[in-house]
Amino acid sequence: MRRVVILLLAAVLSLSWTDPVLAQGTLRIGMTASDIPYTGGQTDNGFEGFRFVGYQIYEPLIAWDLTRGDRLAPLVPGLAESWEVRRDQPTKWVFKLRKGVTFHDGSPFNADAVVFSYESIKKKDAPHFDSYGSGQVSFRLASLTGITKIDDHTVEFETNKPTSFVPYQVCYMLIVSPTQWNKVKDWRKFAEQPSGTGPFRVTKFVPRERLELEANRSYWDAKRRPKIDRLVLLPMPEPTTRLAALRSGQVDWIEVPPPDSIPQLKGGGFSITLNSYPHNWTHTLRLDKEPWSNKLVRKAANYAVDRVGICKSLLNDTCTPATGVVYKGHPWFGKPKETYDYNPAKARELLRQAGFDGVTKRPARAVHLISTSGSGQMLPLAMNELIQKNLKEVGIDVDLQPVEWNTLLTRWRAGFKTAENEGLNAWNISWNFLEPWSGFGRFFHSKAVVPVAVNTMPYINPEADRLIDEAERTFDVGKQNEILARLHELVVDDAPWIFVVHDQNPRALSARVKGFVQPQSWFVDLTSVTVR
Repeated sequence: MRRVVILLLAAVLSLSWTDPVLAQGTLRIGMTASDIPYTGGQTDNGFEGFRFVGYQIYEPLIAWDLTRGDRLAPLVPGLAESWEVRRDQPTKWVFKLRKGVTFHDGSPFNADAVVFSYESIKKKDAPHFDSYGSGQVSFRLASLTGITKIDDHTVEFETNKPTSFVPYQVCYMLIVSPTQWNKVKDWRKFAEQPSGTGPFRVTKFVPRERLELEANRSYWDAKRRPKIDRLVLLPMPEPTTRLAALRSGQVDWIEVPPPDSIPQLKGGGFSITLNSYPHNWTHTLRLDKEPWSNKLVRKAANYAVDRVGICKSLLNDTCTPATGVVYKGHPWFGKPKETYDYNPAKARELLRQAGFDGVTKRPARAVHLISTSGSGQMLPLAMNELIQKNLKEVGIDVDLQPVEWNTLLTRWRAGFKTAENEGLNAWNISWNFLEPWSGFGRFFHSKAVVPVAVNTMPYINPEADRLIDEAERTFDVGKQNEILARLHELVVDDAPWIFVVHDQNPRALSARVKGFVQPQSWFVDLTSVTVR
């Protein structure tokens, strides 16, 4: 292991740290990703891809306000100035587009670009359909069924039913330049020379090594023109490699510093930023086969996990224990009947009631696919070793199978019913609950079963369907929150996941980095950052 770490560090040191481009005003970030996220528009590597690549190079019609850390990030106008549902036709939404915006290649942003981008994701027979990019984001646009250009600065989306969730889906559709794509007519070539409207533009792309971007000085929003000159993104999946790079001054910012290094980093003048955000770290269970088809076994697993120990002893208080999809105090938390504290005795009793008494019936056994690193995955190997130990102590034997993050995501999107996944019983993937569709709709509605969306379990509960449908038809946010709180109570009681922790989003910054605001979000605004 020591030799592997040394080799990884040597690889980091071999990069062009003294390259002239790394001058004053350059921000260098060590990501958890093992490769550069896809730059072709609809990015990969989970939300880390959106955070550092997708939302920096490109923009959606509806964006996130990431300027404050004292509230959940709200939606705000992006490339669309306004949007509304047609009252006479509630399955149609009209978006008024921003004028005077240009892509990095100089071509104009307009309705044609929005139609082109939508078709690249949703229209499989389009010559510009991006099969890889579509695979990353199509499930997030599940309600959208069509698009029409009304005029140069107006488009109309059509949905499969009346739904208030449209803004929460459109915010993940990134707009690309049709002009640039038509120059190369290939998405991989486009990814090497991408063109969006975002605050940063790509200048150098070296797969698995680095992505260099420069500030878009003609960015349409003068208030958000970047204060730094350049941005350099470096894939560093190994935590000790990221830490060594930060301490030596080779990078200015790292994601997920090793928790045991935080006191020393603070003492050395580095800044540690933390904030709650819509994150949950779970094991999503397969519900159509043993052992997780039994609700008693699922509840037993939830009572077996020492969440407080994970947060305090392993992660140095960079997380909080999770007993549901959302955290206590969130508008959707409600009043669940179950509070999954650490109670091994109760876990054993529930297993006994389920027939897994360790005498007349073998221990409950399961195979779980996990990652070695990744966006929102925290420290998956160390955390899963503790969870594996907790579960074994009560009579549940879990075989952990680690794979690379993007591999895990690809297999998850395909569902459990493939030849490769048939032997699995769960996957450990961190989820977001930024909005109702991501938090509930895509997982817990019977019509969201793969391949429509990502209800891979599959979770089938008519009452959950009814509540999700009711929330989707409700445009009043306060009333919608009340419905989702009732839904959350139901899901917690059914325990289709092993709820583990909510991350506090730790990152470590050099003292040279100023102006960064840690939002309550998976995403960040890099335009306010300076490097001195």
